[in-house]
Amino acid sequence: MIKQTVIENYKEYGKVLAITNDVIEAYVTIDLGPRIIRFGYVDSQNFMRDDRSAFEPKQDEVYENLFGKGKKWENFGGHRIWLSPESYPETYYPDSESVVYELTKNGAIFTPNAIDAIGTAIQLEIIMDDETANMQVCMRVTNTAKQSRKFAIWGLTVSAKGGSVIIPMNTNDTGLLANRIVAVWPYTDMSDSRIYWGKKYVTVKQDVNAQSPLKLGFDINEGKVYYALNDEVFCKQYTTEHPNAEYPDGGCSFETYTNNEFIEVESLGKLNVVNTNETVELIENWSLNKAPCELDTHNDASIENFLSKL
Repeated sequence: MIKQTVIENYKEYGKVLAITNDVIEAYVTIDLGPRIIRFGYVDSQNFMRDDRSAFEPKQDEVYENLFGKGKKWENFGGHRIWLSPESYPETYYPDSESVVYELTKNGAIFTPNAIDAIGTAIQLEIIMDDETANMQVCMRVTNTAKQSRKFAIWGLTVSAKGGSVIIPMNTNDTGLLANRIVAVWPYTDMSDSRIYWGKKYVTVKQDVNAQSPLKLGFDINEGKVYYALNDEVFCKQYTTEHPNAEYPDGGCSFETYTNNEFIEVESLGKLNVVNTNETVELIENWSLNKAPCELDTHNDASIENFLSKL
């Protein structure tokens, strides 16, 4: 049975709506956001990064010229709806105002004010299974501008420290043609020890002692990635249309970024030409598992054995 309860003050985030089925729980901010600021088993670790003080606000003349005097960008952590291709300041819209929410049988729908400066209205819906460690995260974006625009929904999950993202590589046989795309950002050192390049898997580890960030992107046909943290595993799954649809950043439906504070688990929908008042949607399926065995994130055989037992 799903329970929804308002918690008056969660850390530095103000009010949150707590949704639980007594197996897992999700906290969604309603004084700002909406951000999924907690996701985990009941009485266990949080897979979301939820330390607001770890993120330094950004404010400059360019930002204020678009969004208004006194407006600033705060990362906040947790999961939020982004738009791709990334651009500053447009992508970094402020989400510090209160959110209207509506309870549903299995969760809630969260609707913040429209972002008039960029002609966008977003909506987040949580749909939690009754008894299992699974939930759906539905992200909707409406183009409220007076002209059509081309963009993709970007499901960006700022995750807790200390774990490793596991990214299964494409295995389809394309003969003489390439069967995968790897995007590398300028500040990424491909020899960085946080990255493991395997035959079937790539892993990226979050390191609190890291001196520089890194970011990678991939065209994952399966649309399924994992974040292994301590003795639990967070899985994010979503539908892709490779190679028949256009995706951001040269064809990426998954990206990960990490620095010394957090690691991101990012899905990207296909690039759409979205007409005025048209709404597009990206759905992620989130699930949790207990780690079934030991894991060596720098060994394909160990990773395959680990995932096969989830």
